Amino acid sequence: MTMARRQVLVQLTDELVAQLDERAGRLGQSRSELIRRALEREVRDERKRAIDRAIVEGYTRLPPDGEFDAWAEAAAIESIREEPW
Repeated sequence: MTMARRQVLVQLTDELVAQLDERAGRLGQSRSELIRRALEREVRDERKRAIDRAIVEGYTRLPPDGEFDAWAEAAAIESIREEPW
């Protein structure tokens, strides 16, 4: 399924355009495709970093106690046992 696209003007230095053209040519992609993929990767990575920060903040605010650790270990062991390897 193709999503609607909107054209956006981005200003780049001559050096960056040259690097973009070289890479796009080497990969057989258009400038737009290369920029779009780089931006998608940046947005995805930022989302992952935000999740990581939230997890760290949660564990900092409420550190796990021994009871949780025992439950987590038992659940992990059971999950491994259920794998069809």
